[in-house]
Amino acid sequence: MSAKVALSIPFNNSYNTLPASLYAASLPLPVAKPAMIAFNHELAVDLGVNSAACSEQQLTQVFSGNQLPDGAQPLALAYSGHQFGHLNPGLGDGRALLLGEVLDNLGQRRDIQLKGSGRTPFSRGGDGRSPLGPVIREYVMCEAMHALGVPTTRALAAVSSGEWVYRQQREPGAVFTRVAASHVRVGTFQFAALQKDTDLLRRLADYVIERHFQAESVHWSGADVVAKPNERYLALFAAIVQRQAKLIAQWMQLGFIHGVMNTDNMTISGETIDYGPCAFIDRFDPAKVFSSIDRDGRYGWQNQPAIGQWNLARLAEALLPVFGDHREAAIKELSDILERYPSQYETYWLGYMRSKLGLITDHEEDASLVDSLLTALHQGGVDYTLFFRRLCDCAANPADSRSLSFKAVEALFSKSVLWHQWAPRWQQRLSFEADVDPAITQRMRNVNPAFIPRNHRVAEVIRAAEQEQNYEPFSVLCKVLSQPFADQPDHAHYQQPPQDHEQVLRTFCGT
Repeated sequence: MSAKVALSIPFNNSYNTLPASLYAASLPLPVAKPAMIAFNHELAVDLGVNSAACSEQQLTQVFSGNQLPDGAQPLALAYSGHQFGHLNPGLGDGRALLLGEVLDNLGQRRDIQLKGSGRTPFSRGGDGRSPLGPVIREYVMCEAMHALGVPTTRALAAVSSGEWVYRQQREPGAVFTRVAASHVRVGTFQFAALQKDTDLLRRLADYVIERHFQAESVHWSGADVVAKPNERYLALFAAIVQRQAKLIAQWMQLGFIHGVMNTDNMTISGETIDYGPCAFIDRFDPAKVFSSIDRDGRYGWQNQPAIGQWNLARLAEALLPVFGDHREAAIKELSDILERYPSQYETYWLGYMRSKLGLITDHEEDASLVDSLLTALHQGGVDYTLFFRRLCDCAANPADSRSLSFKAVEALFSKSVLWHQWAPRWQQRLSFEADVDPAITQRMRNVNPAFIPRNHRVAEVIRAAEQEQNYEPFSVLCKVLSQPFADQPDHAHYQQPPQDHEQVLRTFCGT
């Protein structure tokens, strides 16, 4: 048997070419007794990382931060952020390090970052470590959201540290390896703007255009890029606005609540990042909040679209200096772009909801149909995900209100009259579709998941890991969530909402 070779990561770093005020070089601090919890070999292949040729011990040493791979140039990134509406000018990576970047198999640049790797110059008195629970949660959520088709950071590795982390109590520690299109945030631009250095801000904006928006740039300004150089920054903002509108619409149609939509947790690339106190709605409530630190409900489910626009307004403010003498004109242009966000969001949202309801064509009454459904789900105490999954079976024969499929949906409502009031509207709306046939059920199944990372299931695997060092429930849950749209009879219990005693009412941040 041949000996295992050293881990090779084909780093191709670029962020360190930006001005040094945007980051601080720092090294991960070794942990006492690292042990691999999970490694995503499939993702490693996409990144060009030769993980299959290495021993688990080698992988553990690298992704615990105990051993630095060749080519790594660890950086803690600087950023600011509005946290629950209040500006904190000096944030930055207090417990994370960008090891470096790779070009994946599609030629896309991707960051590889350690979280929980020890103190950095931005730790602000913190220990720079992560408890095990948040690492398990982020791994589950990253990969579940990826399988659900939502733009997201990815999970490459989770390693237990063999050390204790102290928060409200003593907890086992761990290190998480996150992969992202980049870690440039709205808060990164806010930080650059606060430095009062227009060249710094412009270089950051140019870097983001080159890294994330090359495809869009060919449609932006054409010859005007030379004649009107500020057009590129307006176009950049417009592209970011559109990506965020689409991303938040995707969250909303799945019943996902991010939980901490601060500007430092909003990526410029349009990926979901920082799965701290996030959760999925079980029994539908548009005002639902899980995060223990969101005491006023600022980031509840129904508020997420508006918060997205609020965050984008902060980005527009940060970008203003790049327009120089054209600042006043830029304010109007940026405002006009921002004012298009609600209609862009609504278009994406209705598009996703039409698909969930089996509709292909657009009708003027569709928004009312969706709104009335959400009201019925709320008043009926209905599980959001289970409703849409069961509705798929009704679509095969939508005119038969006495079928077992219809009765299965009716059983979800505490007040069956709510279902009987809404269902005829849906049946009538379906009748306008030209292709109501058996294929409609499969189309709906392709967008209405059977399996989501339900809060009580995530809590179960965290408890098993923390209390028993048992990672088998975590592995099983990850496997189930990797195929969210497939029927999995052996794991049907993972579809079910929590019993009253299983409900998770509060989620917590890892910091």
